[in-house]
Amino acid sequence: MSFQDLNLNTPLYNALDDLGFKTPTPIQAEAFNVVSSGKDMVGIAQTGTGKTFAYMLPILKNLKFSTQENPRILVLVPTRELVVQVVDEIEKLSKYINTRVLGVYGGTNINTQKQAIAAGIDILVATPGRLYDLALSRVLQLKSIQKLVIDEVDVMLDLGFKHQLINIFDILPEKRQNIMFSATMTEDVDLLINDFFKSPERVSIAISGTPLDNISQTRYKVPNFYTKINLLTHLLNDTETFNKVLIFVAFKKMADRLFDQLDEIFHDELCVIHSNKTQNYRLRSIEQFRNGDNRILVATDVMARGLDIDNVSHVINFDTPIYPENYMHRIGRTGRAERKGEALIFNTEKEADAIENIESLMNMEIPLMELPEEVTVSTELIPEERPVIKEHNNPNKRNKDEDAPGPAFHEKSEKNSKENLGGSYKFKIAAKYKKPKTRGDKNYNKRNKKK
Repeated sequence: MSFQDLNLNTPLYNALDDLGFKTPTPIQAEAFNVVSSGKDMVGIAQTGTGKTFAYMLPILKNLKFSTQENPRILVLVPTRELVVQVVDEIEKLSKYINTRVLGVYGGTNINTQKQAIAAGIDILVATPGRLYDLALSRVLQLKSIQKLVIDEVDVMLDLGFKHQLINIFDILPEKRQNIMFSATMTEDVDLLINDFFKSPERVSIAISGTPLDNISQTRYKVPNFYTKINLLTHLLNDTETFNKVLIFVAFKKMADRLFDQLDEIFHDELCVIHSNKTQNYRLRSIEQFRNGDNRILVATDVMARGLDIDNVSHVINFDTPIYPENYMHRIGRTGRAERKGEALIFNTEKEADAIENIESLMNMEIPLMELPEEVTVSTELIPEERPVIKEHNNPNKRNKDEDAPGPAFHEKSEKNSKENLGGSYKFKIAAKYKKPKTRGDKNYNKRNKKK
């Protein structure tokens, strides 16, 4: 099948020719007619399979020229990096079409974004938080939205955007087409579909967890963090083989710790990104890695879906992700566009269960490699790896009986305990605290005269 079979218009064919694309990927071919029909759609496909073009080709083909200011197409993505990437892809595809595209995300000046929105847009790409802020400010009107695309919805829900998504659904027009793309199906994704989609058609290209055929995988069993550092350093010293390396860790703290260790050896070849870094820093790190200025990029799981970089020779899982789906998204950063890629994973004894879950999801075993002889096995441990020392018979530590409140506490509680007296309460108070009898009390004087 070629793009000619999709009956696109000339401007789109010209843009595809400029990009050098001749045939659509499976998700692009399968999704085209469903999106074009106007039906709600749920697309399940692995990362790196061309999902952005899968929904934008039919949308741009049917998007008529308009001078209205309010956006007609809304694309929601989980991270700032993905906003930049999707906007870039749309601009490439709409090179010969008069279409106004804008990307908005948090961490930057909202007033600048308000001015850009007021100038008029056709397609808006946004992160949920910033979109909702703009909608509440009344600068952004969503009444003209015809199509809603939610890309990487599984990541969005993992990052805690569920309530923001529900709030956004409430302020969108009821009559709209919903298009959702996800690399994995989870219970949360299913609930979202059941609540807000109308008889969606599902387009599934690959079963969740199926490894990409062009990615070879290997595993090293390593005792601790510093041995992992020694192994990683040994591998990275082979600059010819490991020429463009993406290293994944689970947490920001671990990313900084790993960066500090590698910076001493690979200073000019190294960069890092995670959500605590400023937007400019993150974008600059990605560009330096993409352009080849830096050979090594350290990143966290949250960034895994927002990176679309060609010719990544190796993905190294410095730690083993808790969720096996995250492993799939990590290794999907290499072997893109049908190229060969290599993925390595380091695991400690504590991470053995996570390895089993990954292998179970993929229905295959990851080949185990022996540690090279040149790699020193360290005995030094980081704080998280050190055993917790339980103190026995510590004379300075109070026992549970000593921690219990003393008798004064119980006496005070009993004295101050409140009794629900119902309607009789005010009469008891009145009897206890009588008003002083004065000459000016006419009612009192009248009662006394009668007596």
